[in-house]
Amino acid sequence: MKSLYDVPAPAKLNLFLHIVGRRADGYHLLESAFMLVDWCDTLHFELRHDGQLAREDLTTPLPPQDLVLRAARALQVASGTSMGAQIAIDKQIPAQAGMGGGSSDAATCLLALNRLWGLGLSKSQLMAIGLTLGADVPFFLGGHNAWVTGIGEQLHALTLPPAHFAIAKPPDGLETARIFTDPGLKRDTTTAIISGFAANPYDFGHNDLQPVAQRLCPAVTQALSWLDQQGLASRMTGSGSAVFAHAPQALVLQSAPAGWKTRVCGNMDVHPLVEWSPSDN
Repeated sequence: MKSLYDVPAPAKLNLFLHIVGRRADGYHLLESAFMLVDWCDTLHFELRHDGQLAREDLTTPLPPQDLVLRAARALQVASGTSMGAQIAIDKQIPAQAGMGGGSSDAATCLLALNRLWGLGLSKSQLMAIGLTLGADVPFFLGGHNAWVTGIGEQLHALTLPPAHFAIAKPPDGLETARIFTDPGLKRDTTTAIISGFAANPYDFGHNDLQPVAQRLCPAVTQALSWLDQQGLASRMTGSGSAVFAHAPQALVLQSAPAGWKTRVCGNMDVHPLVEWSPSDN
């Protein structure tokens, strides 16, 4: 049976996240730097000829219609293929963390099934499908660390120096919509300058979502304090509840409270599947 096994889906960190405005349709205008890190989910794909899609959860149970199945179905519709797939997911990236785990899984699914089904869709075609699934999906399909603007869909590749990051995710999660609809959210941060970021990428800006997240989820404050106590300058990634700090490679993290997920990760130059979709050139 034709198959693709051990296909990675890496997480991301938002090095900073500024809200610089809001469109008439309610979508927020963002500025951020997305960075790939080597905390990965692993997916496995087996070809089916009956057009059916099925998913097996090898670790954490996922919702019945998660982004992976939605991505597979969207690719079927866009391509008109009659093929299906059996998909298994080894979920390691924590959910409701602001690390893009679900979006990364969806991107890996699109890349893998494009190859497994022999569709030959280009990167821009896959990114158009990905954007219908979520604003972060095109980033993972693009394959490079990125300066992000617009509602998250405008990506400009970044080169970042090698570094390591301590990450802590408390068991409490946060729904992104709760933060973005909160009346206390700051929505008018001054537009950033990419040259200012490039001069000091790991100590630039702030996360406008963090104060609201700390109010809604006290565990975010606890996680920030836990990293700060280890001499690290911490901040929240995305909409949380995971927090991170630039850290020495040899750092050994203190024992975390029960139920927390912690790890020291390295950043990645490019997505491991960056060559899996044909270029548009």
